Amino acid sequence: MLTVGDTFPAFNLTAVKGGPDGLGGPGQSFTEIDNNTDAGKWKIFFFWPKDFTFICPTEIAAFGKLNGDFNDRDAVVYGASTDSEFVHLNWRVHNDDIRDLPFPMLADIKRELAGALGILDKNAGVALRATFIVDPDGTIQWASVNGLNVGRNPQEVVRVLDALQTDELCPCNWEKGRETLKPQDLFQAAA
Repeated sequence: MLTVGDTFPAFNLTAVKGGPDGLGGPGQSFTEIDNNTDAGKWKIFFFWPKDFTFICPTEIAAFGKLNGDFNDRDAVVYGASTDSEFVHLNWRVHNDDIRDLPFPMLADIKRELAGALGILDKNAGVALRATFIVDPDGTIQWASVNGLNVGRNPQEVVRVLDALQTDELCPCNWEKGRETLKPQDLFQAAA
């Protein structure tokens, strides 16, 4: 699996647009997104195993509710699975929790991106619940993977993004607004 310090792989995928534009019908709902889309921004990529399942919409809706928080941090969110853009669109139309999803849903139907990231479940052949924070230079700064049966905490992704954007030393459970660690202060206190 690719991890911190690795370059996020190049990709070009069809996606269901975020927001109300994503519900305009098959000819109007889709867009192409590649690794150069939203250049210069922090990017949050999160993968789920399958559309029309049980845990996935709870996570997707939770990321959707935090979309403004990510935007406030100059970050964009991309959700992805190995389902097609048509399945994504149908799911959004028929699921009240994700109908108004503000970010695009990437269709990795050839499993190229999930495969390049090393996050395909060996038995099911679908993406694990993987999350990546990618800096504006395209370098992975955080990677987290859950098994198929355990949902993740999108609020933790916001917290980690905040910590990464300080470019400081952040202690355990650090939250935005709290002091970061200053090595010189620690050495002076020990002296």
